[in-house]
Amino acid sequence: MRFYNLIIGLITLVFSSLYMQAQWIYPETKIVKQTDDYHGTKVDDPYRWLEDENSADTKTWIDAENALTNQYLQTIPFKEKVKARLTELWNYEKRPMMFKKANKFYSLRNNGLQNQSVLYVQDALLSKPKVLLDPNELSKDGTVSLTNFALSKDAAHLAYGISKAGSDWVEIHIKNCLTNQDLPEVIKWVKFSGVAWKGNGFYYSRYDAPKAGKDFTDKNQFHKIYYHQLGTPQSNDQLIYEDKLNPNRNFSAQTTHDENYLIIYGSETTSGQSVMIKDLSSPQNKLIPIVTNFDNEYSIIDNIGNQFYVLTNHKAPRYRLIRISLNNPSQDNWSEIIPQHDDLLMGVSFCGNKIITNYLHQVNSKLFLHAINGKIENEITLPELCKVTYVNSSREEDIALYSTVSFTHPEDIYFFDTRSKTSKRIFNPIIPFKSSDYETKQVFYKSKDGTKISMFITHKKGIELNGNNPCFMYGYGGFNISIAPEFRIDRAVFLEAGGIYCVPNIRGGGEYGEEWHLNGTKCKKQNVFDDFIAACEYLVANKYTSHQKMAIHGRSNGGLLIGAVMTQRPDIAKVALPTVGVLDMLRFQLFTIGRAWTVDYGCSENKDEFECLYKYSPLHNLKQTEYPATMVLTGDHDDRVVPAHSFKFAAMLQKNNTGKNPQLIRIDKDAGHGAGKPTDKQIEEFADMWSFVFYNLGIAF
Repeated sequence: MRFYNLIIGLITLVFSSLYMQAQWIYPETKIVKQTDDYHGTKVDDPYRWLEDENSADTKTWIDAENALTNQYLQTIPFKEKVKARLTELWNYEKRPMMFKKANKFYSLRNNGLQNQSVLYVQDALLSKPKVLLDPNELSKDGTVSLTNFALSKDAAHLAYGISKAGSDWVEIHIKNCLTNQDLPEVIKWVKFSGVAWKGNGFYYSRYDAPKAGKDFTDKNQFHKIYYHQLGTPQSNDQLIYEDKLNPNRNFSAQTTHDENYLIIYGSETTSGQSVMIKDLSSPQNKLIPIVTNFDNEYSIIDNIGNQFYVLTNHKAPRYRLIRISLNNPSQDNWSEIIPQHDDLLMGVSFCGNKIITNYLHQVNSKLFLHAINGKIENEITLPELCKVTYVNSSREEDIALYSTVSFTHPEDIYFFDTRSKTSKRIFNPIIPFKSSDYETKQVFYKSKDGTKISMFITHKKGIELNGNNPCFMYGYGGFNISIAPEFRIDRAVFLEAGGIYCVPNIRGGGEYGEEWHLNGTKCKKQNVFDDFIAACEYLVANKYTSHQKMAIHGRSNGGLLIGAVMTQRPDIAKVALPTVGVLDMLRFQLFTIGRAWTVDYGCSENKDEFECLYKYSPLHNLKQTEYPATMVLTGDHDDRVVPAHSFKFAAMLQKNNTGKNPQLIRIDKDAGHGAGKPTDKQIEEFADMWSFVFYNLGIAF
């Protein structure tokens, strides 16, 4: 019977495929002549009109493309079965965060299928938790999400940010934790901001309100820091800092744990900060500049009096911990507490009178306990091939809470006591996926220029390397972000179907420090694509899979990666999934926060950088050829990477594809760049994505 069902499934797949290919008609996308001159090079942009997301023509185009994509997906015979299994897999308890504050424990929890995680509070580590804030009550469809939150020093008030439909725009609300009632004031037009408490109020960052109808596309300029006093309207908020001469700079505020000092970080791009510190003991005190350029990263971890402990890559591309005295803050007087090592120093936390460091050794986490002078006392034992997702501790406590994750198992939470130097696991989620049936190994391969690259490969134990296994490649490669072991529950449905899941640690990321990052930026960006292509070739050469059994996927900067790889090597994979990608490399800087990305990409306004960008820009390198089966994914409220990138790329792709593989775009309504997307929308998206992958790789699900 099982063999009979398999045969019927394969026959259904074949006939369904013939049906789709026979009736394939894309929506008509008008061409409007538009030519730009970049340093003497004429560049056509016939789909510029799709950049206006509010126009009737664009909305009609979106509806037509979504209708076609939905028609295709509904014809896949096992789509509902994929969705049902994803729903089963998703349904387990998750605790993405836990910490202690003012003698109470706080945690984010999701009982399985809740659209948004709920913030709880409990009196003791193992006592019954009570709901402090449930974002699921903020909207019926779950599209209002909790973006960040911060408790006042005494934990009497909670400032929390909410986002609607996945937008980067945030409203800050304030809850009285004693009465469980919200204060009447709402702080609006907040973006790229934390909350830094001081007394009976807090510092935050915001922009001026955008022009009407331009909420999701206008450039974000003239970022300002304000102070809000509880119980007063936003119109009364005090302007603390602005820079009228540099419209593209961003500013963020931090206060020390004792609330005696205000720290202001400035940035021009996604890398490098300036630093200023103000003693808040007197209103007459001025901001003291510590760092005035944007050459390096600085993060003030803690202070002891006017001595500040700073994690930085200044003169240390793999980071170190230094101490800066406000008595003499010049660089000549900085002292080193923990020097740079061979491994990447990912994070530092004070824990009582100790220091905990989080290192990345060959893209695997290592935790160490140090004395206050920086000397290592012992290593904190971790599972193999894992990532520490957070370490939450404070100067007031001798305990820490931390979490580990692997490719085959979600976050475990541990309680660490610095006095006994022991860890105890306090949460081990029970999941509907047999993790023990699968294994992850780390391999190293050579890229085009001979550079050694790490890659994680996860699959069912005992799999046969016959060159015919379905393979799913995920990559990022940018902005100093490290892609270490992580658990993504949607990948489980692919692993269960006999698939191999691979994650290469390509250049542009931060896995091996700032040098690794810089070797994948600007005119060295091609290294990123070469590293990913070499990973695909390694898997084929070593008989894990074949090019016709491979799917490639990336999000945001990873969407750029997939767009570049599929235009440079259309034969590299059978399926391509560029998701919320940066795909027009000549105009990205003109929208929302795009100009901040020029540190990684360069900018078409500069001749040399234009020439590099033009060579690989996915939109501008589409040509008449046969492309992989492609589904471009984006959200109509994405104000990080505006959906025009995906719109224009999809239109050009449909125009240029000469083969029979489908070229589709899925435009999620009331969705943004990805953060805060409700569970039901995530399941819908992944059901569509995995059905598309299974169908086009020939997997009978």
